[in-house]
Amino acid sequence: MSGALILRFGTSRGRELITTDGEPYIAVTVVLSAVWWAMLGLWGSRDATILGYGTEEFKRLLSASFWLFGLVATVSYAFNLDTARGYIGVALPAGVFSLILARTLVRATLRGQRRGGKSSSTVLLIGGIHGVEHLARALRSQPMAGYRPIGGYVPGASTESLLDSTITLPILGQDPQIESIVTAVRQSGVDAVALSSGVPLPPRLIRELGWALADMQVKMILAPALTDIAGPRIHTQPVAGLPLIHVSTPNLGNGQRLLKRAFDLVGASVLLIFLSPLLVAVSVAVRFDSAGPILFRQERVGTQGRPFQMYKFRSMVVDAEARLEELSGRNEGNGLLFKIKADPRVTTVGRFLRRFSLDELPQLLNVLNGTMSLVGPRPPLPVEVNLYENHVHRRLLVRPGLTGLWQVSGRSLLSWDDTVRLDLYYVENWSLAGDIAILLKTVRAVLARHGAY
Repeated sequence: MSGALILRFGTSRGRELITTDGEPYIAVTVVLSAVWWAMLGLWGSRDATILGYGTEEFKRLLSASFWLFGLVATVSYAFNLDTARGYIGVALPAGVFSLILARTLVRATLRGQRRGGKSSSTVLLIGGIHGVEHLARALRSQPMAGYRPIGGYVPGASTESLLDSTITLPILGQDPQIESIVTAVRQSGVDAVALSSGVPLPPRLIRELGWALADMQVKMILAPALTDIAGPRIHTQPVAGLPLIHVSTPNLGNGQRLLKRAFDLVGASVLLIFLSPLLVAVSVAVRFDSAGPILFRQERVGTQGRPFQMYKFRSMVVDAEARLEELSGRNEGNGLLFKIKADPRVTTVGRFLRRFSLDELPQLLNVLNGTMSLVGPRPPLPVEVNLYENHVHRRLLVRPGLTGLWQVSGRSLLSWDDTVRLDLYYVENWSLAGDIAILLKTVRAVLARHGAY
């Protein structure tokens, strides 16, 4: 805010920083900064449950910021205040950018601490054997979320029942009585208690447990048996004291499809213009590195199973497809995907292009002609689709993407099941904000070269 003040009203005369015209805006800057800080708190952007993980933190930050400046515009219009447009025009984007940058730096620090087991909420998992196992695996797979399981409690389980040996989570009790559970919570000193789906406790005991945890200042978390479902599809409706959870049907309606297509057209056009010097340089390098065309065309399967020609910069020798069969025994890919880390068919320039995913850039042309999207499931080969199980065909409900959750989650290092799970999650939980987040993560994934070969 102070930077916007100096940029709008600053002068270069001696030591003077602010002109006389800008002096009233010193008070405006102080008040606006305080109100901005308060609105960020009201919108819950500093809530511990969202810090450091997911996109909700940034959604709330942006929402609070735009509401603030919408309020400023409304008040200025209602009371006919002559607010400097240049000041507001600088303060909003500069302030939002600064907030996002600061939160990104804080998030990087926080994630580093959480990977080391610090700055996380310790959690006691309560439920059946299988429920505790599933919840422990889920929380440990995402330590950046800030929940660290330290023990399990399995009410009513037999003494012979044991968790999977790969879980390595101590069982702190089995007695289904509320007093025993509360004692285990108090002795473990956890910050939160998570009840897994199918917890073998009657509603009355769960309610009493909630009261006891509230008295101990321990958070209570309910983990329903809903997997791979994003927040926007989940709605809670209280009925007769029961919090019923409604899960909306995944459906990319006409309005959403139009919005996604408009985003693709604008994004691909801007990227092509911005990256045109790089595209020319890569084209020249491919042309002089080895004999053959600059672009490689390959048939892939798109929306609703329709085939299309996908473009890439050629990164292999021209007879690469003919040599595929002789290399089939060296496949290091996951399931249906064929991958070799040291593929002898890859050219010198091609190896560099693949390392930084530069060979994928011509797919921006596919985005423009509507056969692909900027973000979506990985475009499959026809031979892969022929081997799909029934549920995997849901990947074809949306356009394949130049990047996607598979790209930012490990690429070639992912198992086939994980690749399918991520693609289906994207199909069923699409949002524009999610697309933007994936594009930003793609830049980091490409620079890190994680899983690229």
